[in-house]
Amino acid sequence: MPGGDQTLVIGVEFQTKTLVIYHRTVKAQIWDTAGQERYRAVTSAYYRGAIGAMLVYDMTKRQSFDHMTRWLEELRGHADKNIVIMLIGNKSDLGSLRAVPTEDAEEFAQRENLFFMETSALEATNVETAFLTILTEIYRIISKKTLNANEEDGNGSSNLLKGTKIIVPGHKGDNQQVKGGCCMSS
Repeated sequence: MPGGDQTLVIGVEFQTKTLVIYHRTVKAQIWDTAGQERYRAVTSAYYRGAIGAMLVYDMTKRQSFDHMTRWLEELRGHADKNIVIMLIGNKSDLGSLRAVPTEDAEEFAQRENLFFMETSALEATNVETAFLTILTEIYRIISKKTLNANEEDGNGSSNLLKGTKIIVPGHKGDNQQVKGGCCMSS
């Protein structure tokens, strides 16, 4: 965010991103709900069909991290049971203002079986890595399901990867800004 300005997401931001994972082109649909309470009823509709999610908290605000339990419950209550979830601690560039120790977040992520990473949207630290990590895991799971389906039906043709929607939160890169957090934050 140039000049330290903060841009808030109003409603839900949407974009697509095409990446190459394991030499295959993957087109991801990215929805950024920004975790705003006034849109909470609407955002539950976006969970349906999601196969990946990033729960983002502000490392400088303990309350933001404390809300992750509620957001995780809501996500798991509305999304597919096999959804890939990554916990993201954002604003790692503000280490002197840290209110959430890395150990607390790592413990929560391990207990809840989540991927975990700390990022700085401002400095673009680990942002691309976070997206590649979650998309690679999603692709691995989908590819495994495809192979299993091919083995079961025996004809070797698979449509499971064609048109599969990968819904993950916003992305910083290609001169685009992550606005108000990657997916949900308080």
